[in-house]
Amino acid sequence: MKRAQGRGGPLSTVLGIGLLALMLFPVYWMVDASLQPAGNPLRAGWFPLHPDFGGYATALRDQGRNLVTSLVVALGSVVLSLALAAPAAYALARFRPRGTGLVLFGVLVTQMVPGIVVANALYRAYDELGLLNSHLGLILADSTAGTPFAVIVLHAFMRSIPGEIIEAARLDGAGRLRVFRSVVLPLSGNALVTAAVFTFLFAWSDFLFALTLTTTETVRPITLGIYQYLGAHTDRWNAVMATSVLASVPAAVLLVLAQRRVAAAATDGALR
Repeated sequence: MKRAQGRGGPLSTVLGIGLLALMLFPVYWMVDASLQPAGNPLRAGWFPLHPDFGGYATALRDQGRNLVTSLVVALGSVVLSLALAAPAAYALARFRPRGTGLVLFGVLVTQMVPGIVVANALYRAYDELGLLNSHLGLILADSTAGTPFAVIVLHAFMRSIPGEIIEAARLDGAGRLRVFRSVVLPLSGNALVTAAVFTFLFAWSDFLFALTLTTTETVRPITLGIYQYLGAHTDRWNAVMATSVLASVPAAVLLVLAQRRVAAAATDGALR
């Protein structure tokens, strides 16, 4: 058995590297095209031997504001989603009221509702409330996707926290709010990071809400900016690809920094 595994090791490694290279090739091509002079990217070489950073200068000039908008909306969605989901998940996990399973099922069902249905309903409400073309409006809209997911993730983890730890804190004189803030939240760090990462990615990659709930250039996330930028600058593909690279950097950096916490959150519940 060990010999078979040893012989399959190098082959599996080569196969894995090949599949990884295949999946990452579009990313490489995007970076390569962003470093080429303006023009048709299909005529560019395989390697940017003479990199031209003019596309990045153009992208920052034209899309810098949209990048900031996306960052504000994504971070705001993370804060709001966790602020709502953490107490809700703790209450469901700790106190276990009647109908907890039904509530969680309802939360799960909200994830299945098509986004266009929610966007159309929000547009009418936002028009009456004056939330169109606002950061707050996009934060609230994106939180409709992040909050249910965060509730499910946090509930699964908080349910596995030993009750003895909470009871010990209560015997030491800590109130329920103090126990939640000083005991439960620190123990749920990996789950909080996981929920925050996915909520950030939901908001950062959102296109539907941005397209429906914004009608001016005042508040325009980077996803919508790229969409409109693409139609207006098809002769400057280096700037378009540079914008795509810049839009990919925050999400990529976040995933790299949080990968250990996300992986730990996936196993913590099973080990407890």
